[in-house]
Amino acid sequence: MPELPAPDFPADVRTRLETDAREIIARYPDSRSALLPMLHLMQSEEGHVTRTGMRFCAEMLDLTTAEVTAVATFYTMYRRRPSGDYQVGVCTNTLCAVMGGDAIFEDLQQHLGVGNNGTTADGKVTLEHIECNAACDFAPVVMVNWEFFDNMTPATARQLVDDLIEGRPVSPTRGAPLCTFKETARVLAGFPDERPGAVEAGGSAGPASLLGLRLAKGQPLGARVVHPRDADRPDASSREAAPGDGPRTGPTPASHPSSHDAPSTTSASDPAHPAGPVPGSAGSAEEEEGE
Repeated sequence: MPELPAPDFPADVRTRLETDAREIIARYPDSRSALLPMLHLMQSEEGHVTRTGMRFCAEMLDLTTAEVTAVATFYTMYRRRPSGDYQVGVCTNTLCAVMGGDAIFEDLQQHLGVGNNGTTADGKVTLEHIECNAACDFAPVVMVNWEFFDNMTPATARQLVDDLIEGRPVSPTRGAPLCTFKETARVLAGFPDERPGAVEAGGSAGPASLLGLRLAKGQPLGARVVHPRDADRPDASSREAAPGDGPRTGPTPASHPSSHDAPSTTSASDPAHPAGPVPGSAGSAEEEEGE
């Protein structure tokens, strides 16, 4: 049987959404260009893009529902089914995977009892694996409603989702304060974030991300951060400073508490990799003691 036409929004909801939609449409010389923010507006109302929302977009933008559906199903930021108040995304792209992202994602699936794109029974958390978040210098990265939680481990990720479910305060590593998925969707639709201090806290670039900009401006880089494993290299002590390096101050290479040491002894994507555990890592030390 052919699918029946999607129902319309209740009259009061449609009136309110039409006001917002006209504000969005007015930003563009061609109304169809407003479709992406319009879909975010639909998510801010219902939590995902429904057939009713797609019908509304089609009518407001003079498009067919097929055209709207093609866009809504193409971009992964648009949800096609009910999801949680907090979208917890674990990056499993190359660097995050090597640094422990796969282990985090697997651990959270077991901890929450859901699979990829699954939502907890209380409707609080939806878990998904996501592609690169352009935050490789803070790998492994978890995002909640598109806010960054950097240098995560399975233990800190479990604590994060537990806090979200229990309603305890949660603060991103950087960027704006956390809000619900519907509130995030409204901001993505182009409406101002009215929460006090939210805009001022919105900067999310970390020091490592800005290193290239500092180099381009000719700014001194200060002390060089050397990975602890450099201490095992024969030429580590005799290596000459690179141009632009500042004075070598702070911890020695062997003692520097790098936040980027992989929590897994090998990439969880390929535990049987012939390279084996990283020499000198905590995991390999434990294995040696076990032997």
